[in-house]
Amino acid sequence: MNVKNKGFATRQIHAGKTENSAGALCAPIYQTSTFAFSSVEQGGARFAGAEQGYIYSRLGNPTTNLAEAKLAVLEGGEDALAAASGMGAISTALWSSVAAGDEIIADETLYGCTYSLLEHGLSRFGVRTVFTDLSDIENLKKALSEKTRVVYFETPCNPTMKVLDIALIAKTAHDFHPGIRVMVDNTFCTPYLQQPLALGADTVVHSATKYLNGHGDVIAGVIVGDKEFINRCRTFGLKDLTGAVLSPFDAFLLARGLKTLDIRMERHCANARKLAEFFEAHPAVSKVCYPGLASFEGHEIAARQMRLPGGMISLELNADRAATAAALNKLELCTVAVSLGDAETLVEHPATMTHSTYSAGELKAAGISEGLVRISVGLEDPEDIIADFKAVLDPLA
Repeated sequence: MNVKNKGFATRQIHAGKTENSAGALCAPIYQTSTFAFSSVEQGGARFAGAEQGYIYSRLGNPTTNLAEAKLAVLEGGEDALAAASGMGAISTALWSSVAAGDEIIADETLYGCTYSLLEHGLSRFGVRTVFTDLSDIENLKKALSEKTRVVYFETPCNPTMKVLDIALIAKTAHDFHPGIRVMVDNTFCTPYLQQPLALGADTVVHSATKYLNGHGDVIAGVIVGDKEFINRCRTFGLKDLTGAVLSPFDAFLLARGLKTLDIRMERHCANARKLAEFFEAHPAVSKVCYPGLASFEGHEIAARQMRLPGGMISLELNADRAATAAALNKLELCTVAVSLGDAETLVEHPATMTHSTYSAGELKAAGISEGLVRISVGLEDPEDIIADFKAVLDPLA
């Protein structure tokens, strides 16, 4: 059954399904490292690319392929490649795009490990990254050069929630040179809320650990794009460079989590909106960063390119760092932890946790203050989440 023209919920459930000999409703877990050939000749043909089929799970596995097929259909891409982590996906995609002497343009506000890869990792091998604020398109125009191979960004940005105009950035980069690969980290949104490929981007990357899996029990990543690029990532970037292969069992859990993606995202977004409105009215809160608030700077762009404003909130309190930490330590329902997209509401301090790879000056340039708090709003009853924050914020007011 071709599900590409079906609704989102139908696609997330049925895409990638194949028949199995037992007639199992849930696809089997092919927990194997290697696959048998019917003959030496068949093995040689598969290695030569003359015959399709499985060889070794680092190169492909039926369980992993199911998750990849779902993500390709949901993101509107030709193909997808799963990886062992979000950073495995990001590093595989970037290493498959650049060589020594090339340049990457990236927004200055990124997940800490992505920033570290670009600033401290790729730079060791002759790849230069130009960091700039892509919310001002003139900055991109100034940074583009004949050496530019990739324009990389997140939107909303982690952790400030800055929203970037995907269509404008993609058009500007492609007008300069159509071969520039515009790569968007869509982790915060998932394809249910935002589809960068439809807006002109070339490649989407995810930490599938987060909303795509949704249950906090998997580490995974995914790259989505055109077939040629995904094949290059599979046969070169992942096979030879990173080796960041997703296990069949984790692929099974990822595919299982995807079946409820739309329902979960609706609840995450509804809860986040209520919590953001509570924060905006609370005297202990000095600033709320949430795309669903009319007061948020990126509200109009978010409304144009996102179905819903997401489940992530950042805020600053009218308190110093010590008082902020003391307040968060008193939370009872909400959990102090990194990651996001889980059923539980998670709260973290980016400057000392997820973005600790930034220097003090780099944090300031990226708009990440010492008092910034990032919240991944969970699936609990919203009244209970609000009550938990109210109990620790009221004394600060």
